[in-house]
This record gives sequence, structure tokens and C-alpha cells, in this order.
Amino acid sequence: MSLYITSLNSGSNGNCYYVANENEAVLIDAGLSCKETETRMKRLGLNMEYVKAIFISHEHTDHIKGVEVLSKKYQLPIYITKETQANSSLKIETTLLKRFTPYKSVSIGELSITAFPKFHDAADPHSFVVSGNGINIGVFTDIGSQCEHVEKNFGICHAVFLESNYDHEMLTTGNYPFHLQNRIKGDYGHLSNDQALKIFLEHRSDKLSHLFLSHLSKDNNSPQLVHELFAKQGEGIHVEVASRYKETDVYHITGEPIYSSMELNDSSIRNNLQMKLF
Repeated sequence: MSLYITSLNSGSNGNCYYVANENEAVLIDAGLSCKETETRMKRLGLNMEYVKAIFISHEHTDHIKGVEVLSKKYQLPIYITKETQANSSLKIETTLLKRFTPYKSVSIGELSITAFPKFHDAADPHSFVVSGNGINIGVFTDIGSQCEHVEKNFGICHAVFLESNYDHEMLTTGNYPFHLQNRIKGDYGHLSNDQALKIFLEHRSDKLSHLFLSHLSKDNNSPQLVHELFAKQGEGIHVEVASRYKETDVYHITGEPIYSSMELNDSSIRNNLQMKLF
């Protein structure tokens, strides 16, 4: 019972999340260039040949920048709703264009990907739960406000990439114009640190072992601030900030206390993990 996960990047400059079992992987969003995606995966010891599909949450550039080149180069199917595609500039080969609908799971090998709707200022935005080997991984970013879909799906996850975009005081006292502040704070904008913390405290299950605070604003948040806020409330849970500048380590999610790739100093453990990844 395990899956392997990493954030290749998380922020308004690009979003891409990797989830894999021992045989195949999927990407949730592809907001980095193809070259940068390959570079970061190579640094982690991950092979693009294991990626079997890309799922697109919505049409904003920071989620789709690398889609066309990745899809064409590796002949990857792109799962995207009709409305999202229509509101994007994406040109995808017909044979690689796939659709998904809310709560109808898509099977990619032994992985199961389930989408659900969310509030965000996009045509048809969705978040995803990737399941396999008895483990559920949530990718919940670009969410304007808490809803029953987020609550229900957060509660089944063993690990979650959860948006914690802005600190309210930093946003309201910063340099952003009033109309942009209102967009970010609105029901179709982004989750604040306090909103994300509320979801975490009220809807996490005892299965949750890892929380990756994601899509932090460069100007209106602080990685240290948000990590401290959640870590002091998350005893027994590994809390990490997903960077907007580099990939995270690869984490082995088992549903039990685990190790990260940073902690793999024992060569026998590290070699065993590499065998499983490839």
C-alpha cells in the first residue's frame, strides 16, 4: 500500500504535481515548460517514460504552459473538460484528447483519478484525488472558498497538496490594487492561510500523514509563516511548503509514518525505493 508523490513546482509561475505507483505516473497540471519538467524530474531520479497522462484542473497559464509540448513529445493523453479546453489556447492532437467528468473515475493503469468541481475564476475548474494501492492523494489548489466537495474529499486523503495562497494582513496592507485584492479574497479567488487551516483542522482524517502547503503567493505570503501556522496544529503530520522555485523531495505515502527522500541516508532503503520507482 503506497504511492510516490512530489510537487515539481507550485505557484503562480507554474504548477505541476506528480503521483505514481510502482509502474505508472500521472501529472496533475503541467504549468512548467517541457524542458523544465524534464530537468526537475531528472534531478529527482524520475523517468518521464513512466508518466502516462496529464490531467488539467483549469485553463490558467500557470497550469497549462507545458501541456502541448509534453503531450506531443511523449504522446501523452490530456484529460481536460470541453469548457476548459475551449477557454484555453491549447492545441492537442485529436487522438490524445480525453475528457473527464466529476466523480467519474478515470483509470490510468492501476491508478484511479477522480475529479470534483471547485470554486475558482475559470471556465470549469476541478480538483483531483489520485488513488492507488489503498492510498488517496489530493491536489486541491486554486480554490476560492470552502465547499462540500473540498470537505468531503479532503477527509479521505492520506496526503494533500492544499492551497494556502495568502496571509490576509499581508494582502490587505500590501501593494496590490483594491480590485485585485478583492479578486484574490473573493469566493472564486484563492484560499487564505486561515481558510486552509480551517479545512485542515475540521476535515482531516486520522489517515492524513502529509500536508503540502501549495500555491503560495510570492508577495502576500511567507513560507516560514505558513509552515509555522500549520506545523503547530499538525502533530504527527509532516507539513511542508511546496516551493514556487524548485521541486520537493519524492515522498513515499504508505498511510503510516513514513520517510522522505531527504531522510534516505540508509543505502539499502534508498536502493529499494529506486527499484520501486523504476
